[in-house]
Amino acid sequence: MFSMPPANGSKPAAPAAAGSAPGAAEIVKDSTDRAFMADVIEASRDVPVIVDFWAPWCGPCKQLGPIIEKVVRAAKGAVRLVKIDTDANPMIASQLRVQSIPAVYAFFQGRPVDGFMGALPESQVKAFVDKLVALAKQAGAGGGGDDMLEEAFAQAKEMLEGGDLQGALDLYSQILQAEPENAQAYAGIVRCLIAAGDLENAKQMLAQAPEAIAKDKELANVRAALDVAEQAANAGPIPELMEKVAHDPNDHASRFDLAMALFAAGKREAAVDELLEIFKRDRTWNEDGARKQLVKFFEAFGQTDPLTVKTRRRLSTMMFS
Repeated sequence: MFSMPPANGSKPAAPAAAGSAPGAAEIVKDSTDRAFMADVIEASRDVPVIVDFWAPWCGPCKQLGPIIEKVVRAAKGAVRLVKIDTDANPMIASQLRVQSIPAVYAFFQGRPVDGFMGALPESQVKAFVDKLVALAKQAGAGGGGDDMLEEAFAQAKEMLEGGDLQGALDLYSQILQAEPENAQAYAGIVRCLIAAGDLENAKQMLAQAPEAIAKDKELANVRAALDVAEQAANAGPIPELMEKVAHDPNDHASRFDLAMALFAAGKREAAVDELLEIFKRDRTWNEDGARKQLVKFFEAFGQTDPLTVKTRRRLSTMMFS
């Protein structure tokens, strides 16, 4: 089931995580998929964070677990250890392409920097940790994490466009949990709601956006997407509209409704194609209605979206041909 953010009038936020970013005393902790961004990515901006992917049934995991905990504790806070049960939390392991366990990844300054598979003896685990400590000393505390964040956004967008709304929502929520005023993550959650057809919750979340990001271009784009989604909600069944257009290719009203219905179904490029076909056949139809609707699509997609860029070129070619 697709879990929505609250619609009770309170300030919307990402789903609550099982744990918050570790304090100085939390050298070793268990974590979850939802808390990964805070427990690992954010925490690794201060010190290296080792992630141990394990499962209760895994024999080698039981051998490695006590060893890696002992070595990390001996480092006295120079590194931290986060343990993730892959049976209960499969999402991050899947994103990192973990194919066997135990699997250990080390993150520093928001990005993966090292790792190993299988149970290693204590001497090799210690060498692994010592290498991370040396890396942190050489680089100094703090750092960015921009590459990892960009990758997370790319994965979330791919999930959303591929129909995995819950996966996209979870990933956007992780980012928002770590950065509560991240406009891109906030807009991403709203886009998930729109894609799920929950326009009321989407509208409410936009209305309750934090003041610091309320006027951000990301939220402006998603407001446009919501406007188009509301406009498309009553466009009619796609098969019936396709039949009308096939019977009369110059039935521009039906073709326009078909474009909106396709947009509502997530078929963005097909929707664009229908509007371009109207423009090609009759530029003046409905007071330049096809071109004006394309402009609304561009606002909904975002001006740098590849489909926006591609369609602008096609439209420009038609206009000046």
